[in-house]
Amino acid sequence: MIDVAHTAGVSLMTVSRALRQPELVSQETRDLVLEAVRKTGYVTNSVASTLASNRSNVVGLIVPSIQNSLYAETTKGIADVLRASGLHLILADSGNSMEEEESLVGAMLSQRVCGLILHGTEHTPRALTIMKNAGIPIIETGDIPADPIDMAVSYSNAEAASAMTLHLARRGYKRIAFVSLDTKTNRRASERLRGYLAALKSAGLRKDPRLIREAESGIASGAEVMSQLMKVTPAVDAVFFAGDVLALGALFEAQRQGWRIPDRIAIASFDDLPILQHSVPRVTCLRLPRLDVGRRSAQALLDRLQGLDAPVHLNLGFEIIQRESS
Repeated sequence: MIDVAHTAGVSLMTVSRALRQPELVSQETRDLVLEAVRKTGYVTNSVASTLASNRSNVVGLIVPSIQNSLYAETTKGIADVLRASGLHLILADSGNSMEEEESLVGAMLSQRVCGLILHGTEHTPRALTIMKNAGIPIIETGDIPADPIDMAVSYSNAEAASAMTLHLARRGYKRIAFVSLDTKTNRRASERLRGYLAALKSAGLRKDPRLIREAESGIASGAEVMSQLMKVTPAVDAVFFAGDVLALGALFEAQRQGWRIPDRIAIASFDDLPILQHSVPRVTCLRLPRLDVGRRSAQALLDRLQGLDAPVHLNLGFEIIQRESS
């Protein structure tokens, strides 16, 4: 800052005001300071200002995996809203581990982020404790928990899965299988299973454990589980996949085996990846407001930072997209 002040021909206090409180100096003085900043390559010491204010202008976002493209839209929605408000976003990958999420939460809070957004509603006891005592806005997405840490902005996995299962039942399917990721370690998967089972009961359809499968993520896994279902339960007439990539693998396997879709077997999916809008046949799916989840999460966080009221639960719902696969 001394170099900037010397280059601009102003005092250190004027440099500080021009950069942090520009409304207190004239436009001419601010232009001089900004030109000096450019010439000297000066970068504001955000650590010092954070120590002084006990809050940075950075929001932390933790997702289960940066390899999963489903989180991209939500991340973009968050970043767009924060950027327009002068805040920055840092992104971290928990590797689908609550223990790693706990470590990341601690690291972000130690950097004095002004808010946290988490894609997930299950956390370690220690992570819960430190977040509840953090004194900053915290948003959970990915589901609507009954008792959020602070605020939840999402859709209900159970309601969405139930709606799709009932949709298939109304279209005349009687032996509807359900395929998801591991329900023991993935709360979103377990909630989707809960919705599926509730819909079967509501529709008067019998629960068959052989029609309920768990699979690893990936196209190959979707193909494998499709093959297993057709061998073990040949009466199956529809499969609801709680994930697009699994559904895509199943579609490829059906085509490879010559099983006509939907004449022999119908396929439905939980998400609406662009590729499923262009596959042959196009796949029936649940469309989730992932971009809007990001935007509304960021806005709720900003409202709370500004002392405004923000909803504790914000359920943005979903839409069933009926296509040729069912």
